[in-house]
Amino acid sequence: MQIKELAKKTGVSAKTIRYYESVGLMPPPKRGENNYRIYDETAVERLRFIASARRLNIPIRDIAEILAARDGGDAPCDRVLAALDRQLADIDRRIADMLALRDTLREIKEKGTVLPRDDVLGEHCVCYLVKNYQPEGTVVIEQELRPR
Repeated sequence: MQIKELAKKTGVSAKTIRYYESVGLMPPPKRGENNYRIYDETAVERLRFIASARRLNIPIRDIAEILAARDGGDAPCDRVLAALDRQLADIDRRIADMLALRDTLREIKEKGTVLPRDDVLGEHCVCYLVKNYQPEGTVVIEQELRPR
């Protein structure tokens, strides 16, 4: 089958298939007399695995390692489990970061609701709190802000 049919069978664009070939996830395909790429059912199965792994946000380097193990005759199960563990840890970290950000936003909003809302220069209002937000989660206050 040609790349267009492989793309249709797998839901992966021809451009992405060519990219996967360029980074070594897909082996170079055979070529027909017209120099078109020719794929077989093993390409379909391999590409479905790659596409599923990418939907799970498994990095290309991990997919390459998994496929290399399988291609070398080794069971890739431990590598798959390790990749899933890394993804879970990354998701847990991102969730923690988002929860911390939510807490920071709520804190700034709470502080900002008692400040004036008509400060055009933004020196004595919630704009000041946002402007001076520090990534550590602390807000630098140069002067005590009090409602007017």
